[in-house]
Amino acid sequence: MPQMTLIHASSSSSSWLSSCLDTVIYASLIWLIFRIAKLLLWSSHNDASDSKLRVPPGNRGLPFIGETLQLMKAVKSSNGVHDFVRVRRLRYGICFKTNVLGQTHVFLSSTESAKAILNNDSGRFPKTLIKSMAKIMGQESVFSAPKQHKLIRNHLAYFFSTSSVLLFIKQFDKLVLDALGSWEHKGTVIIHDEVVKIILKTMLKSMMSLEREDEVEMMQKDIATVWKALPALPIMLPWTRYYKGFQARQRIMARVEKIFSERRSSSGAHHEDFLQHLLTETPSLTDAQIKDNILTMIIAGQDTTASAIAWMVKFLGENQEIVNTLKAEQLSLVEKFLPESFQTLDNLNDMPYASKVVKESLRMASIVQWYPRLVVQDCEIHGYTIKKGWKVNVDAKSIHYDPAVYKDPNKFIPSRFDAESKPYSFIPFGQGERICMGMYMARAMMLVFLHRLVVTYKWKVIDSDSSILKGAPFMTLKTGCPIHVTPIREGARSNK
Repeated sequence: MPQMTLIHASSSSSSWLSSCLDTVIYASLIWLIFRIAKLLLWSSHNDASDSKLRVPPGNRGLPFIGETLQLMKAVKSSNGVHDFVRVRRLRYGICFKTNVLGQTHVFLSSTESAKAILNNDSGRFPKTLIKSMAKIMGQESVFSAPKQHKLIRNHLAYFFSTSSVLLFIKQFDKLVLDALGSWEHKGTVIIHDEVVKIILKTMLKSMMSLEREDEVEMMQKDIATVWKALPALPIMLPWTRYYKGFQARQRIMARVEKIFSERRSSSGAHHEDFLQHLLTETPSLTDAQIKDNILTMIIAGQDTTASAIAWMVKFLGENQEIVNTLKAEQLSLVEKFLPESFQTLDNLNDMPYASKVVKESLRMASIVQWYPRLVVQDCEIHGYTIKKGWKVNVDAKSIHYDPAVYKDPNKFIPSRFDAESKPYSFIPFGQGERICMGMYMARAMMLVFLHRLVVTYKWKVIDSDSSILKGAPFMTLKTGCPIHVTPIREGARSNK
């Protein structure tokens, strides 16, 4: 009898579990059907609503997914993510809409729309960031905290003050000289990889006084992993780029937190760097705001500038006449200051032709291809209704390559900047109140590197392939711009 009771109990338990499982399955199917029906109704409602208004042309794609798969295909192609935009611009014109992960995006590529959106005097188009990117950069990043944007930006402004830029440029220049000194023995160098290391070392020293080689190497590895995760699909599985990027972010945050603790302890040594300024400034940012924005500034400043410099060296390598003109200017400057002295802002301001080379490189490279903004109220642009809740993207690259704005846009012509550019036609750093805070620092780094390279070496680009690095969030050369260098001897300089 006890055995029969046990069997009966076991049978009842099994039946109960089976019934529960069936209920869960049925409930899940009902929920899924409801969600699909809701999405289809949402899509048809929006299509019906759009038919009553003159909305931008374009393709919504599949419900919820939209054209996400096409966008990711472009991210992984050698033409880069902007190819997704280029193809649709050719099909629909300077204003079109698409759908990515259930979100309507409108792309605009005219100076008029750039002015209307980036100027943002009325606050109708606040800056926005894709949620998956915001999670990697941090919810308190200046890029993803609109309510705290002005507060955070004001605190970060110290890093870009004249005194800070002067110190930063001196440190950058020293590291450039050290690096170039070792190139003679290498013969062949990859510009992007070399410059990434130089910029990261400069930033880590300026921000947190980090100089130990092992610490710098660990940070470089983790920052590179975070960088690769930015355009990845937000799938949190151990083998995905997004998951690896998030784990790398956690390690970086732990290191910065450790530095916080050391500095707040009585045994911590006094430091004069950006982090110390943030920790002691009143009113202060929260620890989360400081950590997220240190990571943001490193990611935003390191690879974008390194990519721009790599493109610049490539463009120059393909235009020897421009190099000759540039070299004449730079060699004349060498006589004005001692060879062992570092570059100053006054020196950089005395490089008119080099400045045009930098601007033309930024135009053609268009490292940041477009600028996303959120629409907070219905508006009209180019005769189309742009609805509240949509994302608008100012397509900087298409503006930079518009033949109506720039004659022969595919040619590298620094002299095109002899005259003032048309307003909102040159926007490599954005425009308006959200213009890139590191704009002058990035230009200064490009000028310093350009000067040192031109007066130290002749170079030849080994691989002129213009393919974009697959999966890169910015316009990064797949090759990194490999060059073969030949030193310019003192005697050769004086004969110029």
